Amino acid sequence: MDGQRFAVARSPPRFPELPGASTPPVLNKALLDHFFPGEPAKSIDTILLPFRDCLPLAVDEIGRALARSSPSSAQGPDMIPNSVWKRVHRVAPHVIHSILAPLVAYRSHPLTLKRADAIVLHKPGKPSYDSPSSFHVILLHQTFSKILERIMNLRLSCVARATGLLDPHQCASLAGLSASNTFTTLTHEVKTLQMAGRKVSTLILDIKGGFHNEPSTLGGMLRAKGVNPYLVFWTKSFLPGRSCGLLYQGSPTVFAPVSVGTPQGSAVSPLLFVISISRLHCEIPNGLSLSYVDDFGLTTSSASYRRKIQILQKQYARLKARGARLGVGFSVPKTELIHWCTNRDRDPITNAPIHLDGSVFMPKNEVRGLGYWFTSSISTTPHFVKRLAKAQAAFVAVKQLSPSRIGLPPFLCHRLASSLLFPILSYGADAFLPMVHMTRKVSVFWHKVQRWTTNCFMCTPTDILTSKGCLPLLELLFRYKRRLAHLRIMGSPPEINPATARLVPSVPTPSLHRQSPDHRALSAKNGGSHLPLP
Repeated sequence: MDGQRFAVARSPPRFPELPGASTPPVLNKALLDHFFPGEPAKSIDTILLPFRDCLPLAVDEIGRALARSSPSSAQGPDMIPNSVWKRVHRVAPHVIHSILAPLVAYRSHPLTLKRADAIVLHKPGKPSYDSPSSFHVILLHQTFSKILERIMNLRLSCVARATGLLDPHQCASLAGLSASNTFTTLTHEVKTLQMAGRKVSTLILDIKGGFHNEPSTLGGMLRAKGVNPYLVFWTKSFLPGRSCGLLYQGSPTVFAPVSVGTPQGSAVSPLLFVISISRLHCEIPNGLSLSYVDDFGLTTSSASYRRKIQILQKQYARLKARGARLGVGFSVPKTELIHWCTNRDRDPITNAPIHLDGSVFMPKNEVRGLGYWFTSSISTTPHFVKRLAKAQAAFVAVKQLSPSRIGLPPFLCHRLASSLLFPILSYGADAFLPMVHMTRKVSVFWHKVQRWTTNCFMCTPTDILTSKGCLPLLELLFRYKRRLAHLRIMGSPPEINPATARLVPSVPTPSLHRQSPDHRALSAKNGGSHLPLP
């Protein structure tokens, strides 16, 4: 293949060149001070004793932790890929067990496993690159450390819900929960409140500073909920004593102590993060507080728009006070407001803004969250328009880099279509139902993908393309994704999944628990009923 002919133009990588940093050590220190501000926390428990009440490590736990790791995941300073550890465990299971069992018994995460590489990358589209804020870092942890982290993550997640560490409206970092559960719960609550004749609005916030946790604070939260002491001590041993080495052109190969709080990119960090911010959630009369990792949504309702804004401001002040006690804040540029409407409402329904911390936020007709595009009328067309545009752009790039008539086998074209193009196009199909005219547009694009996969003529009937390319019709694939989402909701415990807790009582679920907020009674008085999930 002629590589120059089909090369895709892209901007050259940029490297840090800061004013006043003339030598590599000075530049390295300036970047470390920007990316990891604060005094590094010192490690604790230099002299350890075995813990009596610790659950012994089983070989099966190591196998489950390795099964969750990707063989192609980037390795950290140890430079050992996950595929090596999987092969070692398959051939000699006692090797990894003999190393990790003492660490679990002594509830310790040693300093040798706390080293990480930080790749410095530039942020595209910046006007200048003479400031550290024009760059960001990606942390690469040691693969062997991630095995221990996944084991402790599995143990901690088992007790997180049972001990009340997580709020029922947190939809992340636990098995069986996804972004579609968050979206389904939000739209269900909005429609239920609208059936009661109320005006509904949602304030979307982005949490910042949630990863900068003190070991004593997080350990105190675990201890207060009655978590096994060995998990508490391991968490306090896992957080401090971190060291990092920056990787960029000309960087010195040294590791420096840094303050990272809960390290991003770690296998257990998402769960520790949602535990640390669980206290942000509170009960909202005729409303809902819902979060997915660091995306937080406040939904309120009232009989008038003015009163609704006042309630939203009051709830935000309450949320901000809770965040100050936990040491977290909210990003002002990422704050968005949306007023929900029905098909019977006039357009625009209202342009009432909200005043928060001296800033004015105007309502938007479209907001983006969790990869979904929300509109005030909960229309699905804008979401699929954007997904179709992204899929078309990816298809153009794929055809340039891998034309089918210059040595690319059809089975590789099929693999690209099913593993790259279809996930981009179908994201959100588990919760969104495209309209008829939108279904036709995405089907036309899917037929083009089928022709490229099979290398058939333009006059070939689409029925032949479907069977010859082994790519089913898009309507069938969308229906299949929705049914899988429905089965996951019905198979999840209602105590864990907020979407399952809002099913009608006649739907069979693992338990009879159901969410019963006050506004359902209002909906019944106004002739409404409990809405089933789509």
